[in-house]
Amino acid sequence: MSCIDLDVLDLFVREQVAPGVRRRDIDGACPAALLSQAGVLGYLGVCVPQQWGGQGGCCDDLLRVIERLARCDAGLALTLAAHSLVCDHLRLFGTAEQQQRYLPSLARGEQLGAWALAEAGSGSDAAALSCRAERTATGWQLQGRKMFVTQGNWAALFIVLARTAAAPQRAISAFLVEADRPGVRPGRPLEKMGCRSSNTCPLQLQQVEVSAEALLGTEGQALKDALALLDRGRIAIAALACGIGRCCLDEALRHARRRRQFGQAIGQFQAIQWALADMATELDAAWLLTRQAARLCDAGQPCGSAAAKAKLFAARTAVRNADRAVQIFGGYGYLRGSSVERCYRDAKLCEIGEGTSEIQRLVIARDLLRGS
Repeated sequence: MSCIDLDVLDLFVREQVAPGVRRRDIDGACPAALLSQAGVLGYLGVCVPQQWGGQGGCCDDLLRVIERLARCDAGLALTLAAHSLVCDHLRLFGTAEQQQRYLPSLARGEQLGAWALAEAGSGSDAAALSCRAERTATGWQLQGRKMFVTQGNWAALFIVLARTAAAPQRAISAFLVEADRPGVRPGRPLEKMGCRSSNTCPLQLQQVEVSAEALLGTEGQALKDALALLDRGRIAIAALACGIGRCCLDEALRHARRRRQFGQAIGQFQAIQWALADMATELDAAWLLTRQAARLCDAGQPCGSAAAKAKLFAARTAVRNADRAVQIFGGYGYLRGSSVERCYRDAKLCEIGEGTSEIQRLVIARDLLRGS
């Protein structure tokens, strides 16, 4: 049984999220009050165990929340997905002391977490990090620059992945870094094409001192942990894509019923009907792939290939549904501020974030060639 009351979630989306979605897209910001309300309702701690103030839910519960939020505001859904990645990292690989210290405030939405992996020179090649952490007498010193840090300007806690040894090449470790530590310097928010209500920025670490207890997981094993977490992250992005795709279908249906040309609603024309049918069919297929990946994840079974398939197909579906919706709207869909114009910009992120579509194809193909 789900820990999420979908009726309450839908009410939150309708009454709290929907009214300001256009303004948030223009401003490129999400008000703290809205994020706080999401925390009060438990949406920022869906998968956090109840002993630490969370809902004790599963991956399947989380994707339902993300999908429904993304139907209205993909940026807000992205913020939740990125925050959940931080909670998952702590929940799965943190010590009991680290979990007790950070998870309650993260689960309640009193603080936001940000995951800092990507760098300017290491996008798809996650192992090619230049950010370094060196041992000191009291712990570690971090030096480097991160890129594309979701909610980097809002976060109170960063999980930073850094190289901890010259050899072997993949000796990467994770560190818990509080935002108020000297030397932690988020850059100005990046101007993005879509998902604009989600804050994204570079992050500079200038001789940041952290204690030995800030090491998250086993030294040198963080890349392995991160790749496991990215499977969960890809399922979340697939859910995000499904939500955007659903918004496109719903808006296209409303327009097809309302818009009249040549004496009848455009939904009576076969060309429009075929487009709507393809949108609905591909969306259902994407949602089934996404839920299948979530169920494998929740069962503790290997889900890397399933997550890659879900993200690959759902992202492509979101982009295609957005394109079809704009076409059905015609000139009105091309106007800045229309719902489908926003979806058109939002959808593209799903083919890039948490591993590009090309990387997903590599993951799937390698799994096939291994005979899995």
